[in-house]
Amino acid sequence: MSALSKPVQQLTPFGAALAGALGGCFSTAVVYPLDVAKTRIQALPSDSKGKNKNELSMMSVLLKVYKSEGVTGLYRGFGATMLNTFSMQYAYFFFYSFVRNSYIKRLTSKLSPGSKLPPLSTAAELLLGAVAGALAQIFTIPVSVIATRQQVGRVSLPGLNQGEKTDDSFIGVAREIIEEEGVTGLWLGIKPGLVLTVNPAITYGVFERVKNIVLLAKANASTGGKLSPWLSFIIGALSKTLATVVTYPYIMAKVRIQARSADAEDAIERHEQVPPCSCYHHDKRKHVGALDILLRVWRHEGLKGWYQGMQAQITKAVLSQALLFMSKEQFEHWALAIMMLAARISTRSI
Repeated sequence: MSALSKPVQQLTPFGAALAGALGGCFSTAVVYPLDVAKTRIQALPSDSKGKNKNELSMMSVLLKVYKSEGVTGLYRGFGATMLNTFSMQYAYFFFYSFVRNSYIKRLTSKLSPGSKLPPLSTAAELLLGAVAGALAQIFTIPVSVIATRQQVGRVSLPGLNQGEKTDDSFIGVAREIIEEEGVTGLWLGIKPGLVLTVNPAITYGVFERVKNIVLLAKANASTGGKLSPWLSFIIGALSKTLATVVTYPYIMAKVRIQARSADAEDAIERHEQVPPCSCYHHDKRKHVGALDILLRVWRHEGLKGWYQGMQAQITKAVLSQALLFMSKEQFEHWALAIMMLAARISTRSI
């Protein structure tokens, strides 16, 4: 086992990012239909009453999508989501590994010779995760906006023309966003996205902290110095659940900001004319923000509305994150093998 764990420590930030991105794509692909269902639940307008509110369970949404759109409906936006997942996970693990390694080297340089660096504090882990998450969000959120609109589809609201022919391809949705919101529309939700960097920060901070405690306990008990896949699964699930509960209102608000129905809902709320599709929407008013959405939901539904779809979010997020934690070490070995192979090929070509 020690022979396997040693090479992983030699991974560069590039290798760690590649391993994290591959693991993230794998875990997201496994639970993708759940991702579509939870996004549609979160995007339901706050003034939807009666029947819609009785169909907020993940299973009922999955069945409804399957009946109306078939299997393809369960995989709407799959390509954009995979691109978003790979780019986001790659950027996050790259920045997290780079920032964390730089911080550890800086601390180590200040230690006296022979001294051992103690485990990083929870606060340090949270801060490093937040910095990495913020950097990753800035570079990857345009793909996230497109993926969200593809997953949600076209919500039926008063004043929206549902009969006209539309292009829901990746390029088509990107063009629609630019026409309606301007180029900056590709960064819709960046503010709540930056706030939500605390989510992976909490997840990875708690995971690293609990992992260090467990490994220390296992070392003292002489039962080995490596986490089993199932123990990684449990720690990952608990970490992600805690992070999701703390940050969920902003998760829901971010999805509604990015959904194409956001401007129509805002116009209906203000008793104004619903802006037409494929035309610029903000000659007089800016795009609705996260606080505006949270206040609107509070007025219509109270605190309960802030947590609409949280069960679906936790189910999907916990399974995805736990799979990521379970598979990440294996993907690290594969990433190391890929890098070694690439190095050999480049050496021979010189």
